[in-house]
Amino acid sequence: MKTLQNNIRYLRKKKGMTQQEFAEFLGITRSALGAYEEGRARPGFDLLDRLCEAFGFTLDALVRSDLSKISSQGKEGGKEMKVLAITVDSEGNEFIDFVPQKAAAGYLNGYADPEFVEELPHFRLPILAPGSYRAFEISGDSMLPVQHGSIIIGAYVESAGQIRNGRTYIVVSRRDGVVYKRLFDQRDKDGTLILQSDNPGYPPYSLPVDEVLELWEARAYISTVLPNYEMSLEKLHDMVTDLREELIRLKKN
Repeated sequence: MKTLQNNIRYLRKKKGMTQQEFAEFLGITRSALGAYEEGRARPGFDLLDRLCEAFGFTLDALVRSDLSKISSQGKEGGKEMKVLAITVDSEGNEFIDFVPQKAAAGYLNGYADPEFVEELPHFRLPILAPGSYRAFEISGDSMLPVQHGSIIIGAYVESAGQIRNGRTYIVVSRRDGVVYKRLFDQRDKDGTLILQSDNPGYPPYSLPVDEVLELWEARAYISTVLPNYEMSLEKLHDMVTDLREELIRLKKN
């Protein structure tokens, strides 16, 4: 929240306005602006959207980045920034936006468009740590035992340099669309990522890192198919025997 309040103050000073002038510019009261700059309250989505439109920043940059170090073209340190469109409630808390299979094709064009993302279903999952998350409905059987139609919830990854080899990610690219794979970073060798399926029937393949639009590290999944744990008669017999021996030992003690 401190980043957001500092950014609002920075944008006001960048325009050379007093709190009263900036409040009128934004269509709010001076007392409300003061509360936002001091961190006593968080602005709603409508006001955040007006700030982004007026100054040319993404919503993610406004909420998470130090705007004093970023140009209005969205660059930081001479490198192009990742663009992340998010949705928030009236208190500024982020939702988890859900990309169903039927919206996956449109997501390739609308992933950075706040209006497109705003139209996606969204929800919250209180067990997750604070951060930016997105949920994707996956298709196929390449990542068994995770079933077709499962929903993978991923945490936003700002750059390929944050990839942890062997972890699973949602990878969004123009070439492959939205896929769920296990990743291995091979940028130092040939500028690619290796995408590997958990189902051995699918061979691994490479994807140039500059074709990646977004990366989301898998943190949880939702499925209507429960794990099927089959217990043989032999295993059941062993469990009963162990339990009987444990009871005998407890009685002796």
